[in-house]
Amino acid sequence: MTTDHHLTAEGLTLGYGERVVIGGLDLAVPPGRVTAVVGANACGKSTLLRAMARLLVPRAGRVVLDGKEVHRTPAKALARVLGLLPQSPLAPEGITVADLVGRGRHPHQGLLSRWSREDDVAVAAALDATGTADLADRHVDELSGGQRQRVWIAMALAQQTDVLLLDEPTTFLDVSHQVEVLDLLTDLNRSRGTTVVMVLHDLNLAARYADHLIALAGGRPYAVGDPAEVLTEEMVRAVFGIDSRVITDPTSGRPLMLPLGRHHVRAPVG
Repeated sequence: MTTDHHLTAEGLTLGYGERVVIGGLDLAVPPGRVTAVVGANACGKSTLLRAMARLLVPRAGRVVLDGKEVHRTPAKALARVLGLLPQSPLAPEGITVADLVGRGRHPHQGLLSRWSREDDVAVAAALDATGTADLADRHVDELSGGQRQRVWIAMALAQQTDVLLLDEPTTFLDVSHQVEVLDLLTDLNRSRGTTVVMVLHDLNLAARYADHLIALAGGRPYAVGDPAEVLTEEMVRAVFGIDSRVITDPTSGRPLMLPLGRHHVRAPVG
């Protein structure tokens, strides 16, 4: 199964108060692929995702999904196609894991429709996929940071959208759960053709899991394309301000970035 939803930004300018974060940005998200957005802190990664999800109104330009401006699309109609996992979501006090994940089904329910067997199946599948089924009856505010993050991802999966935006989905997760979550998103992309756009801090995980990489700098794309073309020593220096060595990952064949600290550079021999 593949989806063919086209998500683009056209002349997009975004900001908060008097501060402009992104200016005049043009960007196209490849449909049916996994895209990772990388860049230094405060470069506009999260701001871009919020605008794409209709949570931030552009100062200029527009975000377009399948030929329609997202900010002119009714919220519920958009939520059937596009889902967002924000960076620091807040759960209502006292809500259980099962109830929170079930909220991902709201876009699929009309005014008169009731909870259905299909909703049960979607929630159960999302809990199972994220390893949170055993937490279903617990209150979200009792969970660890890593457990909460997996529950929020389960809610996003239960929404069953064709386009999924995730802002730092590996936050609070240890290494094993980071890999599990990214494997899960890859499986979702390959099995359903879901277009995945995620903000990641870890350049090497971004290069390993993404088909398409967007490196932002100063609110504009510095480099866009295949990870092998984007993740270069020049890009790391220009975007992150550090020297590095980029080699080929012997496991994945993708580029692997090795940061060079002042105390970890091997002296030349002789």
